[in-house]
Amino acid sequence: MNDFLDIHETDPAALRQIIDSAIAMKSARQGRPKGAPDDEQPLKNHMVALIFEKPSTRTRVSFDVGVRQMGGQTMVLSGADMQLGHGETIADTARVLSRYVDMIMIRTFEEATLLEMAEHATVPVINGLTNRTHPCQIMADIQTFEEHRGPIKGRKVVWSGDGNNVFASFAHAAKQFDFDLTFTGPQPLDPEPALDGLYTIERDPLKAVEGADLVVTDTWVSMHDPQSARERRHNQLRGYQVNDALMGRAKPDALFMHCLPAHRDDEATSSVMDGPHSVIFDEAENRLHAQKAVMRWCLGT
Repeated sequence: MNDFLDIHETDPAALRQIIDSAIAMKSARQGRPKGAPDDEQPLKNHMVALIFEKPSTRTRVSFDVGVRQMGGQTMVLSGADMQLGHGETIADTARVLSRYVDMIMIRTFEEATLLEMAEHATVPVINGLTNRTHPCQIMADIQTFEEHRGPIKGRKVVWSGDGNNVFASFAHAAKQFDFDLTFTGPQPLDPEPALDGLYTIERDPLKAVEGADLVVTDTWVSMHDPQSARERRHNQLRGYQVNDALMGRAKPDALFMHCLPAHRDDEATSSVMDGPHSVIFDEAENRLHAQKAVMRWCLGT
């Protein structure tokens, strides 16, 4: 059994296995109703706990559907349903859940919560998102790029905006999958220092995207940000909006990605999101397939 906690903590050969498995499982499902089972049922008789301290659309639905397609059952738990880290320690919660379920996916705030859960659980633990990283999203992004453009190795990926948790996982992926990553954004929103050496910085977004194979952005504000922070971030990031002029400086066949949800015409214009470069809905769908492959890898099936 394996935990899937972060991309940089997973062997590159295992990451490649996961991507190839995701693509194969997606292909095998072509034309089937969404509720139809996979031919292979690697999660048959397995119970998976899906824990959400943070609200979710794509993570919740994709993991739930994926478990069911592979023959398993899910137990969806919110922070309000549990005593996670409040009435009971995270370590004790991990020990108890391990007696009931075969695998745990957790979407939480603090990375320390994820790590403590993994340390004390005796079943595989998957990082569904923390404030620091979002590895499942990037596995879906790699799958999406390779479906459209072939191997990502050696390609140029440009991130425009905030050096947040999704960028952190892109930086980890750049090393593990061997592609070039450029960050363009304002200095106050630079990525955390621990990521230094995994990417280059170009403050001018028009220069940054020259020769890019993939341009990526994310929402400028979190649902938890106060109004004052929202206004400040908009002022800081306005010059890093992904619009037609910016995409016009990338390669003619460059792709555009956004992990969603998006604030249309803030971080990216609708003309880009709905335009010929955009693969955002393929990217969203591939959360399902990539996470199914992650779960199979965690259980060694």
